[in-house]
Amino acid sequence: MAGLKLEIIQEKPFSSQEEEAFLNLLRTTDCLNRAFQRKTRAWGITSTQYNVLRILRGAQPRGLTCSAIGGRMIAAEPDITRLLSRMKSLKLITQQRDRHDRRAVWTTISPAGLALLAEMDPVILATPRDLLGHMDEAQLATLIRLLEVARKHNEEQTQSLPADEQCRRVRGERCPATDPPASEPQPLHPNPNR
Repeated sequence: MAGLKLEIIQEKPFSSQEEEAFLNLLRTTDCLNRAFQRKTRAWGITSTQYNVLRILRGAQPRGLTCSAIGGRMIAAEPDITRLLSRMKSLKLITQQRDRHDRRAVWTTISPAGLALLAEMDPVILATPRDLLGHMDEAQLATLIRLLEVARKHNEEQTQSLPADEQCRRVRGERCPATDPPASEPQPLHPNPNR
């Protein structure tokens, strides 16, 4: 089995086992995510949109607010409002303002969204076996346990942050107090109007 160094054509050794494990995790996540994207592409939605539809199907009939959806996402979505707006334009979801708190918007899955999930379910439910079925039960159990250990440590680190910082991290936003400023893209030409 080829190692990560060969895959990414790296000649220097990794600086630590932690670095090698971390980069392997990122590479594997990307590989599995691309395979999953290929499965959802046939239906014209992304894996993130699929995740939202599954979350909303489980939250029937009331639905969820934007922040509740964001908290249940597999991967943090920095602009959940825009994502939901796109899904609403595709008629996969419906939204309604709360009667008592006009700031809150409740999102529910539409009949079209339910029909799409029903069509996708057989293929998507077989995907984990397609992607990880080559591993035996002991390997899968070890993988699950190790991923939970890594995630738990980092979730505990996030829990020790102030509440507003936790929310930013969950939503994937930059924190001015702890994150370096994003670099401004430089124009290709000194005079962008040319």
